[in-house]
Amino acid sequence: MKIAVIGLGYVGLPLALAFAENYEGTVGFDIYQARVNELSSGNDRTGEANLDELRKSSIKFSSDLNDLRGCNFYVVAVPTPIDEFKQPDLRPLICASETVGKTLCEGDIVVYESTVYPGVTEEICGPVLARVSGLRRDQFKLGYSPERINPGDKEHTIRKITKIVSGEDEATLNTVADVYGSVVTAGVHRAPSIKVAEAAKVIENTQRDVNIALMNELAMIFDRMGINTTDVLKASGTKWNFLKFSPGLVGGHCIGVDPYYLTTKAEQLGYHPQVIISGRRINDGMGAFIAQKMIKLLLQNGVCPNTAKVGILGLTFKEDVPDIRNSRVPDIIAELKDYGVTPLVHDPHADADDVHHEYGISLTTLPEMQQLDGLVIAVPHMAYIDLDIAGMCKAGAVVLDVKSLRRELADNANLHYWSL
Repeated sequence: MKIAVIGLGYVGLPLALAFAENYEGTVGFDIYQARVNELSSGNDRTGEANLDELRKSSIKFSSDLNDLRGCNFYVVAVPTPIDEFKQPDLRPLICASETVGKTLCEGDIVVYESTVYPGVTEEICGPVLARVSGLRRDQFKLGYSPERINPGDKEHTIRKITKIVSGEDEATLNTVADVYGSVVTAGVHRAPSIKVAEAAKVIENTQRDVNIALMNELAMIFDRMGINTTDVLKASGTKWNFLKFSPGLVGGHCIGVDPYYLTTKAEQLGYHPQVIISGRRINDGMGAFIAQKMIKLLLQNGVCPNTAKVGILGLTFKEDVPDIRNSRVPDIIAELKDYGVTPLVHDPHADADDVHHEYGISLTTLPEMQQLDGLVIAVPHMAYIDLDIAGMCKAGAVVLDVKSLRRELADNANLHYWSL
């Protein structure tokens, strides 16, 4: 078995390194030469790889198609984003399938890990592979094993999470299960079909999205009642079967994206989802809600938004990771700008060039954040736990703590503290 992993991001890299420990000649392939160079030199900007393991690994990193020749077990782990109309963008998946098709041989297996709606692997990817390779569909086999990577999580790593596996027939399923089972110590779950495995993945994050949307809606209701949502959830959480979710911004490449894959397919079949879409609408609107809350509290303090100096702490999609994909913090910034506020933005993990390229936002330094009229702790990075927030703000300044990272500030008489 010679394995090739296509796509070396948050999902593909840890998987490729795990396979390389068990399978000689494993290839990690990425179309971006800069990424290949970075990994070949023993560095990883995502922070997902153990650098010691990376530097000792026998894996071959490459962007050269010729290095895929001779591989017979392909794993495709490329992003599946949405476009500006919130429709699935399958172009990365199709391009990756075309790449594999150029070296695919009879008897090879291609397993997809990218999040998709049920049917994509067999109805879209399979035909692309056949067209490019010139093989009949029965001359190669398809499998699907959804990724379960949680960026920044050093506890729930790829080896410790049960892996769903599937194949288009029993023999393929057995092979896929054996290959993944050799590196995943938590074991594998054999799905009865590829579509079941695809569906299982897409509803995992849809379920989380809907539950977080409920918490966000409750937070907006409790805010009008003058009740702190964190206190309510702490009390409710004492019941054994209460599901512990919390309000906040929902971004990233999974939770804020995956539900649209399911709803798009449902609408193609003539069913118009209501609960899922409502949850998405609530979560997508939280950035604007937080910004508007800042404006209201500034006005109550007698501060004109046009002259207010407001800081934003955090821009990545979640705490302590450098990933800025689909971050919802820019929603807060855009809404504040509509009110005449141009906030100062800081993040210790985000790459300044990437942020400017993706969002047109320039990051600033903490020393520049002084004498603030308002501050939003948007992302609860560990670096902000001991930060002297009060020292950065004017007396009476507004502090919005989205994820309740610094609740002790509520007792500071010199600050107007608010959290979801």
